[in-house]
Amino acid sequence: MRVAAPGVPEEAPHRPGGRIGSVEVLAGLLILLVVFREPLAGALATPRLQTWTTVFVSVLVQAVPFLVFGVLLSAVIAVFVPRSFWARALPRHPALAVPVASAAGVVLPGCECGAVPIAGSLIRRGVTPAAALAFLLAAPAINPIVLTATAVAFPDDPRMVLARAVASLVVAMVMGWLWLRLGRADWIRLPRRPELDDSSRGRAFWAAVRHDVTHAGGFLVIGAAAAATINVVVPERWLQTLADNPVLSVLALAALAVLLSLCSEADAFVAASLAQFSLTSRLVFLVVGPMVDLKLISMQTGVFGRRFALRFAPATFAVAVAVAVATGAVLL
Repeated sequence: MRVAAPGVPEEAPHRPGGRIGSVEVLAGLLILLVVFREPLAGALATPRLQTWTTVFVSVLVQAVPFLVFGVLLSAVIAVFVPRSFWARALPRHPALAVPVASAAGVVLPGCECGAVPIAGSLIRRGVTPAAALAFLLAAPAINPIVLTATAVAFPDDPRMVLARAVASLVVAMVMGWLWLRLGRADWIRLPRRPELDDSSRGRAFWAAVRHDVTHAGGFLVIGAAAAATINVVVPERWLQTLADNPVLSVLALAALAVLLSLCSEADAFVAASLAQFSLTSRLVFLVVGPMVDLKLISMQTGVFGRRFALRFAPATFAVAVAVAVATGAVLL
């Protein structure tokens, strides 16, 4: 019998009970597409819908490779890495495990899409949730690929790389320590994973991969659709108006980072293109984006539960903005 991570309750398994499955839903959608293909083709020809489709596909194309990488690593952690490894790798005291787990994000070349399932697997393997959540926030923002992309995007402002790394690391540690202080175990509701109990590690591995790709991928699609809708609805001329006010520019780029839902490997180039905004406000954009965005909130809801996401995302947003502004005032 598999034992749950200490202090983290798990949901009871869902039984089909004759409900319509994903295969039936997909078949129904395909039939509707065939029946209404002509009006749909005409509707998609409009410029706004073409923009929506472009943004939607771009978010998915950026995120899916890293999601798959994260899912594979998550399955390896869940199936092949023994619980005793984490007991040896991380300090026993949770407060000390948080900075160690945050610093571990430096060695993982992935984005937020992959960090979510990895953090879920870490909690399942007995890692204290505070450390796993600190890793979830740090890994997408301070790994070598992201920092290299930031250096390329800001060739004339090398301080941006240091500021991004420092601010992101501080936010991850602060949120981990806040979870130790204020977090409750019943806010995290990890779904049961009976496929991990398979006696064959190979079968358990591929079952875990299929589960995570289907589960996290579905929420990724929802987040990508929301981001594309925001891109079409929000007028670009608002940006220049907001950039002229220091306070509003920070809040505007923080909100924009949430709404655009860019992959952390690509967001530095978008931030660099927003030349009308100050370096500090663009740093806020780079710190908030990998930690709080629409697709990430959706995926956190699917992996950890709605009660967790409703509390963790707003708290992370507030801490990220405050730390990024303070870091920008010192380093930029």
